[in-house]
Amino acid sequence: DDWSYSGDVKYHLGTHFDRQYPDGRSLHLELLANPSHLEAVNPLVLGKTRAKMYFEGDEQGVGSMPVLIHGDAAVAGQGIVYESHQLWNIPEFSTGGTIHIICNNQIGFTANPSQSRSTLYASDIGKAFDAPVFHVNADHPEEVTRVFELAAEWRAKFHTDVIIDLIGYRRHGHNEIDQPTFTQPLMYAEIAKHPTALHLYSEQLLKEGTFSEEDIKNTNTFCQETFEKAFADADSYKSSQTDWMAEQFAYLNKVTATMKTGVEPDMLNTVAEALTRVPSDFHVHKQLKRILKAKEKTLKEGEGLDWSSAEALAFGTLLMEGVHVRLSGQDSQRGTFSHRHAVLHDQENNQEYVPLNNISPDQPAFASIISSPLSEFGVLGFELGYSQETENQLILWEAQFGDFSNGAQVIIDQFLSSMERKWSVQSGLVMLLPHGYQGMGPEHSSCRLERFLLMCDEEADVVPEVDEAKRMQIQDSNWQVVNCTTPANYFHVLRRQIHRDFRKPLIVAAPKDLLRHKLAVSNLDDFGPDRRFQRVIAETFPEELTNNENVRRVIFCSGKVYYEALTMRREDKVDDVALVRLEQISPFPFDRVAAEAQKYPNAEVVWLQEEPQNQGPWIFVSDRIETATRELNGIEKRPGYVGRDAMAATAEGYGAVHTREQTRLLKKAFSKDWKLGEMARKVPV
Repeated sequence: DDWSYSGDVKYHLGTHFDRQYPDGRSLHLELLANPSHLEAVNPLVLGKTRAKMYFEGDEQGVGSMPVLIHGDAAVAGQGIVYESHQLWNIPEFSTGGTIHIICNNQIGFTANPSQSRSTLYASDIGKAFDAPVFHVNADHPEEVTRVFELAAEWRAKFHTDVIIDLIGYRRHGHNEIDQPTFTQPLMYAEIAKHPTALHLYSEQLLKEGTFSEEDIKNTNTFCQETFEKAFADADSYKSSQTDWMAEQFAYLNKVTATMKTGVEPDMLNTVAEALTRVPSDFHVHKQLKRILKAKEKTLKEGEGLDWSSAEALAFGTLLMEGVHVRLSGQDSQRGTFSHRHAVLHDQENNQEYVPLNNISPDQPAFASIISSPLSEFGVLGFELGYSQETENQLILWEAQFGDFSNGAQVIIDQFLSSMERKWSVQSGLVMLLPHGYQGMGPEHSSCRLERFLLMCDEEADVVPEVDEAKRMQIQDSNWQVVNCTTPANYFHVLRRQIHRDFRKPLIVAAPKDLLRHKLAVSNLDDFGPDRRFQRVIAETFPEELTNNENVRRVIFCSGKVYYEALTMRREDKVDDVALVRLEQISPFPFDRVAAEAQKYPNAEVVWLQEEPQNQGPWIFVSDRIETATRELNGIEKRPGYVGRDAMAATAEGYGAVHTREQTRLLKKAFSKDWKLGEMARKVPV
């Protein structure tokens, strides 16, 4: 009776099965689940095919072949078709060619071809990629068969995309009750007089003497009886989730204890040494030499590790555990903010060297760190498809700035946020979305956290099971949203994606300012075997505060604004305001928030954010803070809000205005003159 698993209309569901041939051959067929958003599933098909090729060591796509079926209006009208075609010959994205089948009904719902495209043929997109196009009349089955075989042979020989323009017609309306003559009266007058393909082919066979009347009758009867039997058997057929779910993902909602994600010191040191080790004959950029030298020093001393070091340690330790790591995005090899440098380039011959793939001569898995095409929709879809092939891999997609992720909104809305609920399809895909207000304007500040949080399917007024041995809060949620403030916590949340018995998408509000922030560092001990991801980080410097009873305000916040608040607290010598960080915003850490609020019995609660009031986490966290304190502490504390006023844009366009607003909201957060009053009254339960 759990209706959070919404299901979907039947024709959106995927499936897979093995077809056995009389000569002993076996062919595994997969149909990916897909929404009504036309063509949106295309990059997922390509990504899943590429994953099969990778794990089978099949560089040419000999053992796997993607097939995409298009409508004539959709293939010409949807931009994702171009983005998907663009991937065909790009390293790390190529699938050895895709067979595109255009079911050309010469109509798009009610639109004529002249209303659907500017070109003569629906297949003309193929000209941009030198893809051969085979136009064939759907009324001639033998010619259709010949063209399909020819397309498969071309793809097998030349490994390029191939397009089949299957030109036919739609005998009836768009659906059972649609009336096509409203808009195409002349076309449908012709269709009404036109014999069916079956009739035409039967006449051809009789004329050739290939079939007799009796043969045709018996064949038709056999086919019809087969269809009727299948239709009748459908009522008694008991489906299983494994009919459409990959077998390795068939452990939905398994209760598992929270696993530790820390790593033994010896393994950390092994990976750390490899991160700054380059061959003696490799010519590193002189500026990078200094960066690598500084990184080597911090790794050896085990103190002051920055964000990129933590990420590399997470990747490297997973690789040494046999987990494939794949990260793609615009500029991901170097990093948009020149912080990652996961792929080094020889300054004399441009040869590449990847430290993560040279940790050990016998390392069991390797990383693919890829600077992708300038595409959000296509590449995110590709990585999502890739992530569905097996659970033993960490797949990440990184936006150049988090703001640009809305170019992939269809993938986020129709697939990532809801595909487990609709189709029982799991994915552990990680989205890295650089986020943070630094005066860079409305298009370089916000990954739109509010959108991801409002799509979370967690109840705001229900506290889930908090016993760690029984807790299924993440399993019961559609995805996770985090905004980490320490390199170590980022390390642990990445490794947590693998060290669990289920898979969930992870949305990371990735930092920009914190990549090199002098306070945003971790020690190697924080990565050790007794450590794991912290959903909430309590007041880190209690020695700077008065006793808990005299603390007048507890500020809950998330992300880099914490460090700005900490700096102001120190500069202004404030000793009666505690700072608590929400590292995991969703699923909401009710138990930990309640515990932190309870530490300070006389304090009012404030939520601090740099985003506008109608954006950021505020709308999501406000009710949940009330619920946590009411249900777990017996005293409801309604949080006050500190942040920017509501805005249509995400941020100010002028640096000076940004600085003024940032200072104002931080001053307000600590001000004694500002009282929450009714907004934060204590309500006994």
